[in-house]
Amino acid sequence: MLSLDGIVGPATADYLIRGLAAAHEQNAAAVILRIDTPGGLDLSMRDIIRAILASPVPVISYVSPNGARAASAGTYILYASHVAAMAPATNLGAATPVALGGGFPKPDEKEPGSADKPAEKSPESRTDKSTDKGGDKSSAEQADRKPPAAPPQNASESKAINDAVAYIRSLAALRGRNADWAEDAVRSAASLSAREAHAQKVVDLIADDIPDLLAQADGRTVKVGNTDTVLQTKGLRVQHREPDWRTRVLSVITNPNLALMLLMVGVYGLIFEFMNPGALYPGVVGAICLLIGLYALSALPLTYAGLALVLLGAVLMVAEIFTPSIGILGIGGAISFVLGSLLLVDTETPAYEVSLPLVAGVAMASLGMTFLIARLALRSRRAPIVSGAEALIGQRIKVLSWTGEQGHVTAAGERWRAVGPAGLAPGDTVVIAAVRGVTLHVVADTALPPYEPSRGG
Repeated sequence: MLSLDGIVGPATADYLIRGLAAAHEQNAAAVILRIDTPGGLDLSMRDIIRAILASPVPVISYVSPNGARAASAGTYILYASHVAAMAPATNLGAATPVALGGGFPKPDEKEPGSADKPAEKSPESRTDKSTDKGGDKSSAEQADRKPPAAPPQNASESKAINDAVAYIRSLAALRGRNADWAEDAVRSAASLSAREAHAQKVVDLIADDIPDLLAQADGRTVKVGNTDTVLQTKGLRVQHREPDWRTRVLSVITNPNLALMLLMVGVYGLIFEFMNPGALYPGVVGAICLLIGLYALSALPLTYAGLALVLLGAVLMVAEIFTPSIGILGIGGAISFVLGSLLLVDTETPAYEVSLPLVAGVAMASLGMTFLIARLALRSRRAPIVSGAEALIGQRIKVLSWTGEQGHVTAAGERWRAVGPAGLAPGDTVVIAAVRGVTLHVVADTALPPYEPSRGG
């Protein structure tokens, strides 16, 4: 028995795919997939469905316990399973693509520019296509079903809905389930209770618990691949396969907000390592976080434009350290990173949306880092030179020995060869005018005004 609890995402897809493979290796008679989900990512849902369709072990999906639901992506998974079952007081449906569900106007709201259109009939006055001929829909069923949504407003929405309809209808045809209601669940976000789903041939069984489910499923004929298989499930021992550490870790790091934070920690770790070569800790931690963040993002439905903007922003912020742009590259990198973060994940599933406060905080931190680096660079440029050959220029030093126009002097605690005016004697004070290799060019102390060494002179 496998459990699908919570949002359908990369972690749950990985867990279920590996669970189905393990069931085949152990020669299990069947797999019970217990479902309680509000939906999730389309990409992960399709991965799960492909694994179910390819599984040589029959899959019995069971919406359980009481009060559970198989909404949105859960409805598709239920339709794809060899046997679909529900516990009492559960529901399924609302399978409209999440990215589109929030964009349709409500039936009681007028669309822009529709003031002259006749008022739309109330949901109670509409004829429900899913009602059996000659019969009336019960009030309980009407309460469970949502009002039909308005038609798609653009070609993109229409393409997404038609694709979802074709997909769920193909699953319904494969398993012999109610395809018309499946289409209604996608187009109108319709929902059904367990009793009504069984009455409309959306699910095969209503079971109170696992033993009851196994007893009812026993003897049913299902199509596994191209072969008809008779289930022999009565009295089987149930082996629970809980999510392991890999699934739990993957479920944490595939949160796009955490993945984004890991990516930024990695970038700044490398920045600090470049600023202080040999520090090691920032570079090691940054490299690990960067790789984990990139792996987490690779498991999510990304947009290439968003990923390219995020990477460009990181590159520009790193380049700010090595290029005297006085903040231009850093500001551009922060802007690129913010835009890329907003476009990064191609979904509007609430659990996988990038947090706007987090993006704003990262942007402010990036700009603050950029301004700090720019300020340090300007301060360093104006600071006096305190090391190297240039720091010697302008210093007053003593002559150790002198013959003609050359001799030796002491500077910075060292003995230097020097050239300069004739007539100098040991003990005279001279001023360093220039440094040529290992030779100092000196002038008499009175030849130059008082000099303060700086980067400009």
